[in-house]
Amino acid sequence: MDLGLEDARVFVAASSAGLGAAVARRFCLEGADVAINGRDPDRLAAVAERLFVETGRRVVGMPGDVADPDTVYGLVAQAAERLGGLDILVTNAGGPPPGTFATAQPEDYELAFRLNFMSAVNLIRAALPHLRKSSRAAILTITSVSVKQPVANLILSNSVRMGVIGLTKSLANELGPQGIRVNSILPGYTRTERVTQLLENRAREEGISLDEAYARQSASNPLHRIGEPEEFANVAVFLCSPAAGYLHGAMIPVDGGSIATSL
Repeated sequence: MDLGLEDARVFVAASSAGLGAAVARRFCLEGADVAINGRDPDRLAAVAERLFVETGRRVVGMPGDVADPDTVYGLVAQAAERLGGLDILVTNAGGPPPGTFATAQPEDYELAFRLNFMSAVNLIRAALPHLRKSSRAAILTITSVSVKQPVANLILSNSVRMGVIGLTKSLANELGPQGIRVNSILPGYTRTERVTQLLENRAREEGISLDEAYARQSASNPLHRIGEPEEFANVAVFLCSPAAGYLHGAMIPVDGGSIATSL
């Protein structure tokens, strides 16, 4: 299937590793030019070089912290200038640390809100003037299955990411008439550095090996395995593509069927 992404201009936040990097790679494989972002300039440069060598597409490294609003506006402006515009924005950020209500402090909520909610707000505000000029404009927010079913020991993520869903649904109503599609994708446990860290933490608390922690997590969904970043990326890129032109305001879980609800 031709997704209609040839020469599309894409910004993927927090894309030097994990799900963001997988999404950036898939866009490149589909013929898009991509601005990637991360806080480590050396790591970002290595990813950009690797993607260029593999796909031949233009990959622009944009180092910076999306939790800093002043940085965000500069990043998006530079990306649009270097790519000649912007067609697609993928908001993303590292997840807040694990913890329970008893262990999380008020300042932890404020940091999580700035990282996971306000980063999306600022990225979208910065990108909108450019997206309004595009005939295939799309915004994708990366959230979590926790917006449908809370994940144990992730009180900060469970709380803050719900706000991003409210933002996404509201923007779908506001921006749809302007020709800008807005969707969200909800990853479940996927084989990334963050998931490994979460499972290492669980293994320490429960006195089990990391392999056992992975095995228990794999058994928690009907497919009995952890997702792969490439599987997530395939869905994310499709949602952003013109091939999904009538998908709007959708919350799509990529979780191996782990959400125990019917909706």
